[in-house]
Amino acid sequence: MPNNKYSAGILVLLAGVVILLGKLGVFSFLGAIFWPLLVLIPGILLHVFYFGRLFPAAVLVPGGILIVYAVLFIVCNIFGWNSLKYLWPLFIFGIAVGLYEYYLLSSTKERVILTASIALAASSAVFLALVLLWSWGIYAIAIVLIGAGSWMLFGRRNRW
Repeated sequence: MPNNKYSAGILVLLAGVVILLGKLGVFSFLGAIFWPLLVLIPGILLHVFYFGRLFPAAVLVPGGILIVYAVLFIVCNIFGWNSLKYLWPLFIFGIAVGLYEYYLLSSTKERVILTASIALAASSAVFLALVLLWSWGIYAIAIVLIGAGSWMLFGRRNRW
């Protein structure tokens, strides 16, 4: 009988602590910060299942996509969701990573998959460069012009 009292007391105590922490917002805070783990863990598990020889190589495509998306979501959680307007090309890059993993680790080496992954990665890089150039490009142009003007003013006269 005493063991039942202690077990029941511990369960009641834990229930009270969980309810109190929930009312204080601890769980909602943790959920708001760590929810990308719900995307990252399945991606890692798909890789573990492939390398454990439980699943075929085709699971590497969604596994790679989920890992890249989870990292993107973690970055957006840290730096704010406003940064997604610059980082949206990484959604395309996630598909490229998944396809490249499939090409690299599968037994069939189809060139179409490699070509598609390279094309998607290149388009992602081009879109990312365009987005960054569009938003930060005027500052880069201003810095280049300041540097060129300084070089013309303070450099030797026979250079130009």
